[in-house]
Amino acid sequence: MTSNLALRAILPWLAALMLLLAPPTGAADERIGVMAAALEHQDDGASRAIVLNATFEFELPQALEEAVQKGIALYFNIEFELVRKRWYWFDRMVASQKLVYRLSYSPLTRQYRLARGGLSQPFESLDEALALVKSVRNWKVMDRAQLSPRDDYGAQVRMRLDVSQLPKPFQVNAITSREWSLASDWREVQVPADLLF
Repeated sequence: MTSNLALRAILPWLAALMLLLAPPTGAADERIGVMAAALEHQDDGASRAIVLNATFEFELPQALEEAVQKGIALYFNIEFELVRKRWYWFDRMVASQKLVYRLSYSPLTRQYRLARGGLSQPFESLDEALALVKSVRNWKVMDRAQLSPRDDYGAQVRMRLDVSQLPKPFQVNAITSREWSLASDWREVQVPADLLF
């Protein structure tokens, strides 16, 4: 009976100690830097699109580079969100887009391949393939008709390695090793006033 009471008294202290010692789970390692990000309008006659241009910077860790050369494909997700700000309630999501790059290596041709949607492009070196991943140009994120000049908007972008696409043994590595964690924090993107008119 006395041991149960002692255990009950110690348990809250142990739980608090575990929370203090545990690493933060939601924080990105910020190993990808968002160097620049801008929204622009693009009129192509049929539609009035809003496109995102962004530049990212990162070094691929040695463990990930070796994984690619052994035939493991890496998936890089670039995510964009635009919300309408509301003072009286939660912000309302207006647009949410995800751009996925698949990076792989073919030992037979000794080429790296970068796929986006149904398109695939070969590269002689890993640096050339990563240069394309790091520079997003004219990515259509929404139609201009979705915006109203009466409202206030906020936008953000981020890039991360999608570890859920890795084979199961590598997903465990991604959880336990910083080498396998590659992500940026959300970076605010200015919504220019001329997009609203």
